[in-house]
Amino acid sequence: MKVSEISIEDIIDYLRISDISSKEKQNFRMYLDIAKNYIENYTGIPRESENEEDETLDSYSDFCIVVFILCQDMYDNRCMYVDGKNINNTVKTILDMHSRNNL
Repeated sequence: MKVSEISIEDIIDYLRISDISSKEKQNFRMYLDIAKNYIENYTGIPRESENEEDETLDSYSDFCIVVFILCQDMYDNRCMYVDGKNINNTVKTILDMHSRNNL
């Protein structure tokens, strides 16, 4: 699976949620977008590229679990942001391995 292939339904299945309203689906759409933006901004690796040979989030399969964990965290805490101070250790480890934003 690639990051770009992750759907809202994949997130809902991962969280084992059976009954979901249209409003909650809309929230999951935002969670998914926020998670992808967070990874992109944290690592400096773009979501997409016009050149197929360039590095993108899809180049790394381990980013998929990061998307799922970030969405789960936003759902569990009912927030529309990722708390940088209390980031999951798995997420931090994976993102740090691929970080290009070394300032």
